Amino acid sequence: MPRKRNAHRSPDMPTLADVARLAGVSEITASRVVRAQGPIADSTRARVLTAIAELGYIPNRAAGTLASAGSTLMSVLLPSLSNIVFPDVLRGIHTALTETAFQPVIGVTDYDPLIEERILVSFLAWQPAAVIVAGLHHTPTARRHLEHGRFRVAELMDIDGEPVDIAVGMSHRQAGYETGKHLVQRGYRRFGYARHNVTTDDRASARYEGLCSALQEAGLSLVAEHCYPDASSTKAGRDALAILLAAHPDLDVVVFPNDDMAMGGIFHCMYAGIAVKEKLGIFGFNGLDIGQAMPMPLSTILSKRFLIGKTAAEKLLESRERPAEKTIINTGFDIIEGATA
Repeated sequence: MPRKRNAHRSPDMPTLADVARLAGVSEITASRVVRAQGPIADSTRARVLTAIAELGYIPNRAAGTLASAGSTLMSVLLPSLSNIVFPDVLRGIHTALTETAFQPVIGVTDYDPLIEERILVSFLAWQPAAVIVAGLHHTPTARRHLEHGRFRVAELMDIDGEPVDIAVGMSHRQAGYETGKHLVQRGYRRFGYARHNVTTDDRASARYEGLCSALQEAGLSLVAEHCYPDASSTKAGRDALAILLAAHPDLDVVVFPNDDMAMGGIFHCMYAGIAVKEKLGIFGFNGLDIGQAMPMPLSTILSKRFLIGKTAAEKLLESRERPAEKTIINTGFDIIEGATA
């Protein structure tokens, strides 16, 4: 006799009974592990958690409430809220949802795919109508949940890859390539690169690869680069440029992975008496307002962050059902010539 399944679950979604069967325990024991209630032997808990991970089981904490009425939650997972880039994305999402019944629930991943996975699994227990995540790269477990869930998915910022459902953003590799091409056309030949230590920032890596590709086409390459050991910040940019120039004072332009670090580079130039643009070009990424408010506006790439968030949320609102065809929306980017390179 076929077993009964939760009416709100997809037919191919694993149930608690599946978890219990794989772990070799009763459903009551499996439920106690899921709810973290009562004393459970460590070995039993380990078997149940292993079965949960293997099956991709998600407990339905919204059963009979949100799920029965149609969830109005939209889970949003962003790498950071201290970086002004992502609050701009969030403003776009909020603007699209303001006149609707939907409410965003925010999680911050700190650019860590394992943290993203953990928050995602936690959010999915509440049966959201849609999930918004940054980037196209996730852990295998997170990817499996996104692919097989009964909810819409929008992956933001990046379009260089295969989306689960909707991808909204720009080609970061192309942005890096256009940066290199632009600077070569302006006469720069001795390139430096000052970056931060976030190995999981795939978008920064893609821009770096695009930059190197453009230089190679021009018969050039990076003369020097320096990796600041901590996260991105204005101080990181200032210190990274100081170290880079101490070893290679003949550089004529330095590219930074974002405007925060590029601004730090400008501050170092001010301190060291280096004439920006005349002696050393400085180029960033993102097009932040603070960079454009400087006496010498920062030369950079404008990423359309508000538009990305707004477009993604609006697209998710079009239908609760995930269409067969995947959607890629290129919001593009603009080169801001500025006055620093």
